[in-house]
Amino acid sequence: MEYIVKGRNVDLDEKIKSYSEKKIKRKINKLLDKITRTEVKLKLEKNPRISDNKVVEITLFAAGAVIKVNGAGTDFFEAIDRASSKLERQIKKYREKLIERGRRNNVKEAVPGGTGKTGSGESKKLEDKVRQSIVKTKTFILKPITPEEAVIQMEFLGHDFFVFINSETERTAVVYRRKDSNYGLIEPTI
Repeated sequence: MEYIVKGRNVDLDEKIKSYSEKKIKRKINKLLDKITRTEVKLKLEKNPRISDNKVVEITLFAAGAVIKVNGAGTDFFEAIDRASSKLERQIKKYREKLIERGRRNNVKEAVPGGTGKTGSGESKKLEDKVRQSIVKTKTFILKPITPEEAVIQMEFLGHDFFVFINSETERTAVVYRRKDSNYGLIEPTI
């Protein structure tokens, strides 16, 4: 497993790196197999109004899943502790989903004449389950801006994508951060 520790607006010392590795790597190895990469980002928020200005962001890349958690504190050790406890809860939740998925597949195979294909009744149940799994809805006002301004807003918010109305085309668009540190623009065509 590849374990990467990065810092933004902060100088990383060996004590913090070894503490994060000890706390996070141990929980990961104990709870989950088949992890390909773990990224730990330590950030220092420069806003003086934020008391918990040390932020730790953990991203786990496992087989077929990405688990991402954040933790904040007055120092990096506290932030690592908070993030690792959140990570433990997320890993347990992920494992329960895997176990439940395996049980459902075994039930379909055990039913005589069951093909495993979803009928209209099963697709309705699936649709209801997906509807219940949407736990948060956000609303916001879209203002016409250029893609460059959208990238600046996205970076300012610390998100990986940003939805906006492109002032050049008058259509809804999305900018996103690519893995190669560049940006992408998604625009619909009608």
